[in-house]
Amino acid sequence: MPLKLADAIAAPEVEERDCLWTLNFGPQHPATHTTLRLVLNLDGEVILKATPDIGFLHSGFEKLGEHLDFNQYVTIVDRMNYISPVANEIAWHQTIETLLDIELTPRCKMIRVIFAELMRIHDHLLCCGAAALDLGAFTAFLYAFNQRELINEINEWASGQRFHPSYTRVGGLQRDVDDAWVDRVRSFLGGFIAAHNDVSRLLNRNRIFLDRCRGVGVLTKEEAINRSVTGPVARASGIQRDLRRLRPYLAYEAIDFDVVCAEEGDCLARYLVRMEEMLESYKIVKWAIENLPGGPVNADVEGRMVLPNQLSVYRSIEGLINHFELNMSNRKWKPPVDEVYTATESPNGELGFHVVSDGGPCAWRVRTRPPSFIHFSLFPHLAEGHAVGDVAAILGSLNIIAAELDR
Repeated sequence: MPLKLADAIAAPEVEERDCLWTLNFGPQHPATHTTLRLVLNLDGEVILKATPDIGFLHSGFEKLGEHLDFNQYVTIVDRMNYISPVANEIAWHQTIETLLDIELTPRCKMIRVIFAELMRIHDHLLCCGAAALDLGAFTAFLYAFNQRELINEINEWASGQRFHPSYTRVGGLQRDVDDAWVDRVRSFLGGFIAAHNDVSRLLNRNRIFLDRCRGVGVLTKEEAINRSVTGPVARASGIQRDLRRLRPYLAYEAIDFDVVCAEEGDCLARYLVRMEEMLESYKIVKWAIENLPGGPVNADVEGRMVLPNQLSVYRSIEGLINHFELNMSNRKWKPPVDEVYTATESPNGELGFHVVSDGGPCAWRVRTRPPSFIHFSLFPHLAEGHAVGDVAAILGSLNIIAAELDR
């Protein structure tokens, strides 16, 4: 019989004390961003036990992967981590391209790298800004969101949509970028360092912010390994693991960048790692935009697996038929009967998709490994022994995106 939440709250491992009481932290609390709930067993202000309660969004994104084809499903993965949507798209289509044995063009690889790093900056800006806001530092939040707005405009210029671009396709992209898009990226890069410095000056020597973060929610290197932690949370505990270096994909093998790590493993270390990672992403985007190769963005693959470009659809019967078959008819992809797992280094850690194919145009089974689901399970371990006021600091440092939690 499954353990009910009420039973978990009264579990015997919580020591009986006269002053023990229960507090619901969220989902209405601002620090839980309306989609997380924590049930805290307290002894005064001290947390004896924390029980995460998920399931407020009911997204069902894995099941939807069994009913939508490989391009349609990109609109769903957009909404998993809705703070870095194109990074989700890249991870999904990389899995499908591995299944179909499709090699991307050099231009497509570089554009995807640019978007992946812009999404990393976008995600880290929200994490650092919102973490500061939850602790009372409102100005840094505004400075961070000004830069996120510019990245949303870059998304919109390329895809037509700001928040859920749905920009990648099997073997390529929705459309190529133009010179105006390149100029927008360069304009963003031109003002980013100054904005980053502003946030750093507001927070890095802020006595209240430092006291609320230093020594709070410490995760040791051994614990991080045992609990399958990845991304900035792991690197803040001294784990030098980055899939862009460990198993290079896209064009990362040709790009020089540093893997940022810390040793302390507390909330402050997780904040500082993300701040430094934004500077590394800035370097990657700057190099990639200046070395953007020419040529097509969609792979030239036999068997009609990649969408043709607009000119081919309008001016050739072959392009029109190919477009119709991939979008409108039942004669779509014919993948091998196989299963494949690939992963990318998303802003929050390893984002992987496991796809099982039965040879049909849709996946027979889709399973995802979202970093937020792994990291939220850390919270009871990190919170126990801390005060209620430390909950916001720990949650903010983990950067939990609730849509990744719900099945």
